[in-house]
Amino acid sequence: MTPFGSPDANWPYPCWIAHRGAGKLAPENTLAAFRLGAEHGFAMFECDVKLSADGEPFLLHDTELDRTTNGQGVAALLKWDALSRLDAGSWHGRAYAGEPLLRLDALSRSLQALGLMVNLEIKPSTGDDVRTGRIVAQHVARLWAQAHVKPLLSSFSVEALQAAREAQPELPRALLLDKWVSDATDLAHSLGCLALVVNQTQLDEQRIAQAHEAGLRVLTYTVNDPSRASTLWLSGLDGLITDRVDLFEPQARLGANPARLMFEAEELIG
Repeated sequence: MTPFGSPDANWPYPCWIAHRGAGKLAPENTLAAFRLGAEHGFAMFECDVKLSADGEPFLLHDTELDRTTNGQGVAALLKWDALSRLDAGSWHGRAYAGEPLLRLDALSRSLQALGLMVNLEIKPSTGDDVRTGRIVAQHVARLWAQAHVKPLLSSFSVEALQAAREAQPELPRALLLDKWVSDATDLAHSLGCLALVVNQTQLDEQRIAQAHEAGLRVLTYTVNDPSRASTLWLSGLDGLITDRVDLFEPQARLGANPARLMFEAEELIG
């Protein structure tokens, strides 16, 4: 494995990843957020994908619409036609009034036009894990069919990841963990995953090394503190998801993590 998360043929992703587009600087999971994140130098984004009542993949983190749109209730109960009419920007500020919810196909067109990458978290509604994993994977395979770098699919749901694997086994996958479990690497391998995406409070050098020894990359969410970021990079982290696209903009534009730059400098000196 190439040290310190540098890209290779099996892992082409950058180490800096913008959370839900642009963190908290724009309405999450909207096209406006992805544009702003790109303006801050980020080449990869994390976002959340779920299904409408009629099976349309679209971006939304919460189960309910209330926090980030002018709609109410469970999003999965509405068809896409109704969801598409909602305002997903005004809650964040008047400048974003009228920003719509984003379909996966619209996200695909926008990111590919700009040469940007994405980590798609499959976020099933309750009891809809298998269908969501299957449909999202099928759409991703079609929408990114010509892309050199495919989206990284991730989920907390083992059922959703397994369904995605069965539907489109060639797509890269990662297992999301809010809590570290002793069989994390075995579980990831059983799902054919390339990586673990772990709550940053659960990571240390030993766990990162354990995953690396098992041939897995390690990403973490959501790190907004420079000191914590530095600690994790020095521990061998491969990818960091952050809200602070403004704070980490210089590093994101460089495309390499601080530990990698230190490693290369030592190699040149030594």
